[in-house]
Amino acid sequence: MDNTQIIAAYETILSITGQMLEAARRKDWVYLQALEEDCRAIMAALKTANAGPLGGDQQQRKVEIIHKVLADDAEIRNITQPWMVHLQDVLKGIGRENNLNQACGPNGGS
Repeated sequence: MDNTQIIAAYETILSITGQMLEAARRKDWVYLQALEEDCRAIMAALKTANAGPLGGDQQQRKVEIIHKVLADDAEIRNITQPWMVHLQDVLKGIGRENNLNQACGPNGGS
């Protein structure tokens, strides 16, 4: 990847995180996960890129993009965190029910 492609990849990540935020606002968890996988693939490509140092304008744009991505990420976490806590509670309840069923049988041991 050359430097122009590097910046384009960061721009794509920014676009995807914006879409992820909208998906989180809609509670579209399946689409959110798919977008997260897309973002992860681009970030993996960036990690293996052998580009030279970015010029001043490109470096500044990269920093701007990263700040916006981090802001989107924080907002996504604010939306998804309560849902994750609820999911954990549901799973704990299911686990307790399964443990009771194993100990007592599905009819409470009668």
